[in-house]
Amino acid sequence: MQTERGQSIEDASMQMIEDEIGSHPYNEKEWPIVRRIIHSTADFDFAGKNKIIFHKDAIESGMNALKGGCSIVVDVNGVVGGLNKQNPKDFGNEIICNVSNPEIMELAKREGKTRSQVSMRAAESQIDGGIVAIGNAPTALQEVIKMVNEGIVRPALIIGIPVGFICAAEAKEELSRLEEVPFITNFGRKGGSSSASAIINAIFKLIRAGF
Repeated sequence: MQTERGQSIEDASMQMIEDEIGSHPYNEKEWPIVRRIIHSTADFDFAGKNKIIFHKDAIESGMNALKGGCSIVVDVNGVVGGLNKQNPKDFGNEIICNVSNPEIMELAKREGKTRSQVSMRAAESQIDGGIVAIGNAPTALQEVIKMVNEGIVRPALIIGIPVGFICAAEAKEELSRLEEVPFITNFGRKGGSSSASAIINAIFKLIRAGF
């Protein structure tokens, strides 16, 4: 719960974003999400050259899944840290992050994969029908896309916004071509855990606002 002072700072920040961006191409549900990403990163590029890309069913599917108490599977603890914990508590959403699990670490070594890849496979049952939020590990996003293409999982929403130089832009480009699974992503190297958690927080705000 925000203090009065904290809320006033947030409100002023959001107004500053509105004033600096001016007109934009996003609709009434998309813009609050983009604005919260900008708020979490202080990076106005997300409204421009690193524009956020929404699958046509992304927001509606994400809202319905969260309202239904779906699992939220994330790639790193940084995404967990950025979430407003009251939201999943109120709606019954389990937050799952397996990347630091010793068994995951050992399996990744044996298979010559990243921990992020293996952690996604380990969360198969929670990903199917759930929400995946990836802000740090492109290999996690690639693995989820592979699982979708294999017909193993069908998430309600993939939030794929990993930051990085190796495979990040390529993984997001691949995600943007998915048609059967809703997604939110962006083009280029920018992204991050704070952006991924900001998207989830913003979708919860849309739910609470009655959209």
